[in-house]
Amino acid sequence: MKYSFPKIDLHLHLDGSFRTPTIWELAMQQGVEMPAESPEGFEEWMKKCSYSGSVNEFLLMFDVTTQVMQDRDSLIRLTRELIEDIAAQGVVYAEIRFAPQLHTRKGMTQREAIEAVLEGRRQGMEKTGIDIGIICCMMCVGDETVNWDANMETAMITHEYLDKGVVCIDLAGAEGIVPLSNFAPLFAKAKELGTPIICHAGDSQDWKTVKDAIDMSAQRIGHGHHIYENPALSRYAAEHGIALEICPTSNIQCQTRETYQLHPAWNLYSIGIPVTINTDNMTMSRVTLDDEYDHCLQEMGFEYEDLILMNINSAKVSFMKEEKKKEVLAELERCLDEVSE
Repeated sequence: MKYSFPKIDLHLHLDGSFRTPTIWELAMQQGVEMPAESPEGFEEWMKKCSYSGSVNEFLLMFDVTTQVMQDRDSLIRLTRELIEDIAAQGVVYAEIRFAPQLHTRKGMTQREAIEAVLEGRRQGMEKTGIDIGIICCMMCVGDETVNWDANMETAMITHEYLDKGVVCIDLAGAEGIVPLSNFAPLFAKAKELGTPIICHAGDSQDWKTVKDAIDMSAQRIGHGHHIYENPALSRYAAEHGIALEICPTSNIQCQTRETYQLHPAWNLYSIGIPVTINTDNMTMSRVTLDDEYDHCLQEMGFEYEDLILMNINSAKVSFMKEEKKKEVLAELERCLDEVSE
């Protein structure tokens, strides 16, 4: 089904959302060893990894894609192409996230990686006319001490680019290796600098990580659906407008939820939590926002007007410029009125 209202994607990873031919072309140019003999084989490998039933198995795919994203030109191209692709799908605003520290293997600095992505953003926005915010991710890759300095550098540099296209800071990676609260000093530094904070939590781990993220001043939670197991925390999130960036297909593929039908997104939405629907990794998961909306309607208990209302949630909790936000909200309200007539 096609959806004509303005669409917003707040949870979209650059290194999981790309044109497969581009990744293959760059790998061949750079001499990067691929896990298959052809682009078609690479697609099959990604399909196998995405349905492995494990977040950590899913994360293996990023080890491959980030290998070809270690220079300025590649980052610019992949960012620009992603913006072109989502614009063609009717997305009017998206927040694309990436971890600058994952792009320093061949000599680029985190600062240079951010500037490359921002240049790709500029080119993509100029060509398509849509708005894009960039989210810089710190990473959980094991014990927090392993990459503490790199994460602190991300926290410091992100602040410098807030008025240049970067909109907030995040923590991504594997949940549960160490307590999320171990990263609290990094978020405290970001807060001290005045950087808006969001955080991956409550996906492969339970509701306690969501509480940790909220305690660390996260305004939005990446995934966060396990908050459902704690009614008191769910009510708190509803009362304080703490949004959840729900990515249905990613959750099913990684088996953090068994089926679309058993996903608690509608229940969380129905108690007033600002639920948003997003793609996470478009290419690795082989989904668009339209696909996710189809699942919402056919298997997850939502009605068509709920999709518009969740995009209103997305607009309100986004880091979109206020003037643009007013325009998008007005159009969404118009679409809602049409459905209600």
